[in-house]
Amino acid sequence: MIIDLPSTTTSQINSRLVRLRDEGGATTLGRVLTLVIVTEDGQRTDAAIDAANDASREHPCRVIVVARGARQAAPRLDAQIRVGGDAGASEVVVLRLYGELAKEGASCVMPLLLPDTPVVAWWPFDAPISPSKDPIGQLAQRRITDAAAEKNPIKALESRKAHYAPGDTDLAWTRLTLWRAMLAASLDLPPYEKITEAEVTGEADSPSTDLLAAWLTDKLKVPAKRYKATSGEGIVQVKLDRASGAVDLIRPDGKVGTLSQPGQPSRRVALQRRSVRDCLAEELRRLDPDEVYAAALKSLSKIAKGRTPAPKPADDAAAAEESAANGKAAPKKSKAKASS
Repeated sequence: MIIDLPSTTTSQINSRLVRLRDEGGATTLGRVLTLVIVTEDGQRTDAAIDAANDASREHPCRVIVVARGARQAAPRLDAQIRVGGDAGASEVVVLRLYGELAKEGASCVMPLLLPDTPVVAWWPFDAPISPSKDPIGQLAQRRITDAAAEKNPIKALESRKAHYAPGDTDLAWTRLTLWRAMLAASLDLPPYEKITEAEVTGEADSPSTDLLAAWLTDKLKVPAKRYKATSGEGIVQVKLDRASGAVDLIRPDGKVGTLSQPGQPSRRVALQRRSVRDCLAEELRRLDPDEVYAAALKSLSKIAKGRTPAPKPADDAAAAEESAANGKAAPKKSKAKASS
C-alpha cells in the first residue's frame, strides 16, 4: 500500500504512521534499526528503495528516504508512506525535499527515527566528502557509502581514506567478502609457506581491486602490485607467489572463478559479482566499527600500481611451440616490449 502526502509536515507524517500502526498492528515493535537513505530525487531512487526492501527481509527496519529535489523550487515537503507488499519487511517513508528545505534533511529525519534503535545512514550514489561530519551522518552509528557508484571511483576511495571515522564502511569493501574468504581458505592448506609477492588485476576504475590489494598488503606484510585488466569486469585475478609455486585465483567472466595451487587440482569456485542488496544486508549485520576495513584503507598508499604484467618466459616458449606447429615463425620480441 502506498500513501501520498503532498505538501505535508513531519508531524502529519508521524500521525499517519501511528494511525497505520493502530490499524495494522504494532509492527514498529519488531523493527531492529532505522535505515536512512540519502540520494537525489530521480529514477535511481526506486532502485535504492528496492535494495533496502530486499535487505529488510533479513533486517526488519524503518526506511527513511531523503530524496533531495530541485533547489530552485519553493520550500516544500512531499512524503510517501509505503507499507505491506510495497515495503518488504519494513515501512518506507520517502521524503522529497524542495528548495531551501533540501539542505535540512537531518531536521526532517529526526522526528521520524524509531526510539531506542540504532541508525544506519546509506548514500547509494554520491556521498559527502566526510560522511561522519554530514548532519545525517552524525545521527548514525554506521555510515555506508559506495565508491563504485560515483563518477570517479578511485578518487572517491581516496576521499574515504582521508576522512575515515569509526563506523564508516563502503560497499566496494563488502564486495570483497567472497574473494577474501577464498584466498584465506587457500592459505590454510599445506604447504604453509610465506607469501613473497602478491598481484591483483582488475578494471582500472574498480575500487574493490585497490582495496583487495591493500588488504593483502596489510595481512601478508608484502606490498601488493595492482595491475589494470585488459578484459573482464571488476576483479579479474589474484596471484600469490611462494617458494613451492603460486596460488592463482582467476575470474574472467565475473561469475565463476578457478583456483589453482601446487599439489592441488584446479577447482571452480562460485565468485558471482554481488548485488547491492546482498552487500547492504551484510553491512546491516554489524553496528561496530570495521577495523579490518580501516586497516585496508591505511594500506592503500603501500600498493604498487602498474601495467598488466608482461608474459612469463614459459608463456613465450608455449607461443613459440604453437607457432612452429602451425608452420609459422615465432614472433620476435621488440626491444620496447622487452623493457616494459
